[in-house]
Amino acid sequence: MLHQYTSRGARLNYFEAGAGHPVIFLHPTPLSHAYWLPVIAELPHQHSIALDLRGHGGSELEGTQPGERLPVGEFAAGVADLTLGQMAEDVLALLDHLKIEQAAFVGCSIGGYLLLELWRRAPRRMNGLAFVCSKPQGDTLVAGEKRKETIARVVTEGVECVLDGLVKGLTGTTSQQREPGLYGRLRAMATLTAKAEMAVQAGLGLRPDSIDTVATINRPVLAIAGAEDGVCTAAEMEAFKSAPGGCEFHLLAETGHFAACEQPKAVAKLLGDWLGTL
Repeated sequence: MLHQYTSRGARLNYFEAGAGHPVIFLHPTPLSHAYWLPVIAELPHQHSIALDLRGHGGSELEGTQPGERLPVGEFAAGVADLTLGQMAEDVLALLDHLKIEQAAFVGCSIGGYLLLELWRRAPRRMNGLAFVCSKPQGDTLVAGEKRKETIARVVTEGVECVLDGLVKGLTGTTSQQREPGLYGRLRAMATLTAKAEMAVQAGLGLRPDSIDTVATINRPVLAIAGAEDGVCTAAEMEAFKSAPGGCEFHLLAETGHFAACEQPKAVAKLLGDWLGTL
């Protein structure tokens, strides 16, 4: 069921289903909470909560008052910065709204980067961290330049063209061949405005390297990599094995960056088994 709450003046959407120990699901960009629904459907005995990040799905990018606006220009001149810090504030505000003291967290891509920021800010509220097609490394110089190129393309080519390319490029080749309708389902979840897409790219470009953060995680970690994911590779995700709380690592064959929609039953089985150990 969909609900709304407010964080720093912005109205944000979240989906909630089930009962039991709470599990917070954080989706990849440029998609929405709907990315997680196929997995949540396989986990009926969990209290599943999936947030639409700012600017994604049904969530606003920012409030209307001056103090509710995003900062501008740290990554690219004139571009708002949707930082991990702001998104972490939003997640913590949701926990407070729902009166949840501690939960397990699952994040894909930017959702996983956000888990690392949440761990830096509020580790006591996390009893387990699951990373699906995400990594702790920051952007390389080349990756940072590509983000600036993406921002420029939003201006010159339009946001719809950019979102088309992002969704297609991140979906595994095997999955697209096996399920021709998958791209259309994923693309329908990508509804960012031009301002939101540029703000997301700027925020990702500003995120810190988190290898040192992994070395402090003393809670159980689950890492699920896609063998066809060229953005967050299995080799990069193996860095989670250094977490002192222990890391369970899995590699899914024939799977790209959007593993939870490409292989929902496999991801749900791994998550369900892991959640049962917390």
